[in-house]
Amino acid sequence: MDQRFADIAAPRPEPEALAARYAALHAALPGDVPGTLAAWDALRRETDAWMALAHLRFSQDTTDPAARAEREHADAMAPVVQGHDTTMKRRLLAEVDRAAIAQALGAHSPALWECDITTFDPAIAGDLEEESRLSARYTALLAGAKIPFAGQELNLSGLAPFAESPDRETRHAAEVARWGFFAQNGAELDEIYDRLVKLRHGMAVKLGDADFTALAYRRMRRLDYGPLDVARYRREVVEQVVPLVHRLLEQRRRRHGWDRLRYWDEALIDPEGNPGPAGDHDALLGAAQTMFDRMDPRLAGFFRGMAAGGFLDLRNRPGKAGGGFCTAFPTTGAPFIFANFNGTHHDIGVFTHEMGHAFQCWESRDLPGLDQLWPGMEAAEIHSMSLEFLTHPHIGLLVGEAEAERFRRMHLISSLCFLPYGACVDHFQHQVHAYPDATPAERHAMWQRLEALYMPWTDYGDLEYPAKGGRWQAKQHIYNSPFYYIDYTLALCCALQFWLRARRDPEGALAEYVALCGRGGSLPFQGLVASAGLASPFAPGALADAVREAEAALG
Repeated sequence: MDQRFADIAAPRPEPEALAARYAALHAALPGDVPGTLAAWDALRRETDAWMALAHLRFSQDTTDPAARAEREHADAMAPVVQGHDTTMKRRLLAEVDRAAIAQALGAHSPALWECDITTFDPAIAGDLEEESRLSARYTALLAGAKIPFAGQELNLSGLAPFAESPDRETRHAAEVARWGFFAQNGAELDEIYDRLVKLRHGMAVKLGDADFTALAYRRMRRLDYGPLDVARYRREVVEQVVPLVHRLLEQRRRRHGWDRLRYWDEALIDPEGNPGPAGDHDALLGAAQTMFDRMDPRLAGFFRGMAAGGFLDLRNRPGKAGGGFCTAFPTTGAPFIFANFNGTHHDIGVFTHEMGHAFQCWESRDLPGLDQLWPGMEAAEIHSMSLEFLTHPHIGLLVGEAEAERFRRMHLISSLCFLPYGACVDHFQHQVHAYPDATPAERHAMWQRLEALYMPWTDYGDLEYPAKGGRWQAKQHIYNSPFYYIDYTLALCCALQFWLRARRDPEGALAEYVALCGRGGSLPFQGLVASAGLASPFAPGALADAVREAEAALG
């Protein structure tokens, strides 16, 4: 990778100029199909690159007026772009031979377009813009947190290390401070989400759906499974994983000698204290380069280019949006990793996770057509979560060799503990959108009931806000990426299979992983899973087998 982020640029799309360019594309049909498909793909890449830059720069500084204005223009342009693309997809599907499309843009593209054209109509253009505005409002609200703690003023990411302190009182105090912020802003968080739920339901009705769930699945491009498959998978989590996690947490309670395991104890996985990075930001990146050098020359060269080219923004700072993500600029194929390092093991987790996304994007950059640059998000999370596990043999470089085995064990335990929470988040969204007229209080009650099913061990003690059902408001995916979260749990079922394979055949597992990355979005989810020789998470026993092996590894 030999590019510089500073050189990434794309023209700002304006409604009139964009309409003229699409009119020219339509005028070229049906005569010049190959030329029109190539020109349209180039235009889509250009527009997507500008959108990615606008959203990234807002995330980097949510307080910057120029970045906010550009994000607002992106929000306004998104439904305009989607409208043009939907019209083009409809016409191509109706008038152009599928073989010609497949040759130019990949065989999977027409199937995706058939799904896409059901998700947009000009009648919802204004609703989509408002959805983006509400999402940005939520992001800015959380990014603007200024929480006094231990003589400092911290944002939510800066508070996270204290929530993992080996000192129980410090963990408790950190959670009191964190949930105090959410309690203080609870009314606004309820109002934002209430508006989002009703807005999304209204869009679905306008498009002919009974509720938002069906539309959400199509927006996620889920072509080979549906809500019933996901519901069965969630039941598997309840039956196979919840009892195991309950045992692991009870084991932790006994080891520490606590009378009860409280919510603020769940983050302290290792009794000696969760192992974290063996050094600061710069030291971690240097150790990561050595790690990738040992793993695979393609990974090594790619990361070297990412770091040298400025495609990493990993330091936490005031005004920066929380969380971590990978975005990309499809004009050049270059990805970008955004995160908030805070000195905990999460730095390593988010770094290896987002590196998986970035490497997949880079490996599939030469596939034909923008639609194949990324797979569906459940498949994309296989690349990210699997790389977390594939780095295990070399993780001592990042945490110190003396801590390596403790880190591997902690990562496996935290992965298992995540499954019930991820399923709970998904089930909650299904219930919320089945009852769009529910009050905020009723939604909090929904979360409480589901939490009792998926996480029956949770004891909030004196933390009043989450105890009343407010924990879900800290999960940005619920607000900004509806129905996304189950993707992590589906991918984790596959990542555990890569982990098992790597324990027996490290080189073979890594080679198959790299090959899967190179397939990008050329197949639907279960097709990509099968292409890597993995069992579908929806196959009977797939989750149970993976969990059983993980339990055995933990002894």
